[in-house]
Amino acid sequence: MDDTRTSLKKKIEAVLFVSSGSVPMDELANFANIPVSELSSLITDMNTEYNQNHGLRIIEHKKRVQLTTSPDMAMPLEEFLGIEITTTLSRAALEALAIIAYKQPITRPQIEEVRGVNSDGVVRNLLSKGLIQEMGRAETLGKPVLYGTTEDFLHYFGLQSLRELPDVETEILHGGKPNQNILKQ
Repeated sequence: MDDTRTSLKKKIEAVLFVSSGSVPMDELANFANIPVSELSSLITDMNTEYNQNHGLRIIEHKKRVQLTTSPDMAMPLEEFLGIEITTTLSRAALEALAIIAYKQPITRPQIEEVRGVNSDGVVRNLLSKGLIQEMGRAETLGKPVLYGTTEDFLHYFGLQSLRELPDVETEILHGGKPNQNILKQ
C-alpha cells in the first residue's frame, strides 16, 4: 500500500510540476484513477512532507490545485532573480480583502456596509492586483457583481487554501472592533 501511495504522490507531483497553472482536482483524480477524497488525503500528506524538507507546497483553491514555492522562499527567490516581488497593501485594502475572503461571494455594497465607507477604489485596486475577481452577479435588484478571492490571494498570503485563514470572531465582521494582531500579519 505504501508503494502505491508513493507512486501516486510521484504521479501527482509530476503532473503539477509540468502544469503551467492550477489543475482541477477532479481531472487530477481521474488521471490518477482515484477518488477526489483520496487525492485530498495524498495532497495533505505531500504538503506535510514539503513543509518539513522542501521549498515547495501545493495550494488548493476552488477545487483546483497548484504546485508553488513555499512562502519562506520568497526572499531567497527575489534575491536570486534580482527582483522585488513583494508589494504592500494599504490598511483599507487589507480590510476590504479580509471582508471578501471571509464573506465571499460578496457584493461591493455589502463590503461598504461592513466597512462603513465607499469601497470603489479599494475594490478596483484589488482587482488590478489580481487578488480578487468577479464571480458572477447577485440575483438581487440591480444584479451587483459578486467578488471572491483568487489563487494569487493565496500566493500573496502564503496560504494553501482558504481553510487556513485564521478564525475570526463573527462580531468583527459585524461592526465589532478588529483584533489589531490580525491586521499586522
